[in-house]
Amino acid sequence: MAAILLSAPALEPVSVAEAKSYIRVDHDDDDAVIAALIAAARGHVEALTRRALIAQTWRFVRDAWPTDGKLTLRTGPLRALIAARMFDVLGNASAIETAAFVLDKANGTIASPAWALPQPGRASAGIELDVQLGYGLLATDVPDALRHAIRVLVAHWYDNRGQVAIGQAVPVMPPTVNAIVGSFRVLSL
Repeated sequence: MAAILLSAPALEPVSVAEAKSYIRVDHDDDDAVIAALIAAARGHVEALTRRALIAQTWRFVRDAWPTDGKLTLRTGPLRALIAARMFDVLGNASAIETAAFVLDKANGTIASPAWALPQPGRASAGIELDVQLGYGLLATDVPDALRHAIRVLVAHWYDNRGQVAIGQAVPVMPPTVNAIVGSFRVLSL
């Protein structure tokens, strides 16, 4: 199932002021760098955990409905199904009522009886589901452990930017970040 980001988070889980306080920077010269590091760290934590932190909209594309009528997303947490559409053989989209689906937010599953779902006309990318993922709209909605992982990554990357020594390797990610995010990981087979 392909996933396409439609709308990115409106804000980051950690503010520039929070990050500056954590890394003990008391000047404004590096604010743009720190903001970029925060965005990169959020993306990294989201990739490690397969979880969207702040609410964002994604489009999931499938060729056909699963035989049991249950679509389990590989990313979470599921907040809402915004739109569903199916394409005919000519590539024309038809909206499907979102009320026809039941959301199991705890398991990240979108379900409907298999017999109630019309089959798409085109063989490839015949179904599109637009969903909202994320813990919430505010930074405080994100679990504190994940916010801390972002702060640790920002500090590590800020302190080690441009450090390359012959014969020495600077780790891209401190091992503590793996330990922090480990319990939030969504595994996929």
